[in-house]
Amino acid sequence: MGRSLPLFFEENSEPIDRRIAVGLRKLGLAMKLQAWEQANHEGLSPTQGQILATLSLEGPLSGSELSQRLGVTLATISESVRALVDKGAVVKRPDPRHPRASLIELTPQGRALAQKVTTLPDAIVSAVGALSTLEQEAFLAGVVKIIRSLQLSGHIPVSRMCVTCKYFRPNAHEGALPHHCAFVDAPMAGRHLRIDCGEHEQAEEAQREDAWRRFVQPE
Repeated sequence: MGRSLPLFFEENSEPIDRRIAVGLRKLGLAMKLQAWEQANHEGLSPTQGQILATLSLEGPLSGSELSQRLGVTLATISESVRALVDKGAVVKRPDPRHPRASLIELTPQGRALAQKVTTLPDAIVSAVGALSTLEQEAFLAGVVKIIRSLQLSGHIPVSRMCVTCKYFRPNAHEGALPHHCAFVDAPMAGRHLRIDCGEHEQAEEAQREDAWRRFVQPE
């Protein structure tokens, strides 16, 4: 039998946070490649596919709003929107909120294309489904915290998560359903947290900070 080296891996391993980051990078690359393949199959660029997917989820948006959602320049959005208009996938209409701005809206053809490019890869969904219920819940909580941290540092735009919503009430109850959604007036557990919710309305900064504090450090 070989010599026992109980501390070998303690002394010869990358920090766990770096290993997790490497794993997330691999998953992100797999998702990105799948999205590119889907968009390319439909004759779209990756950015055009993202625009269609975002409009499908959120409805008509201005160019500035798309730029903020996707984290790309307004010039890139404008160029992609022009191409989508030429393809008959979107139309530009006056924005009633800003007389000199336009809203980009999906056409019926654009909605059909959006449906094709927003489908999650079956392999990824199946892999996540192979995790136990407890593993899925812990993974979801970790993903929420990572996304929130990246938002606070300005590395990614704010997405429509429960933890940034004005209707979210973290740790408002005792027991298995500690959180509360004021929009539907119902309690919820950590496994019910949404990463992208259609009813999301962003809370004011002070409310977001207070909700996050109560979420990660329940009293």
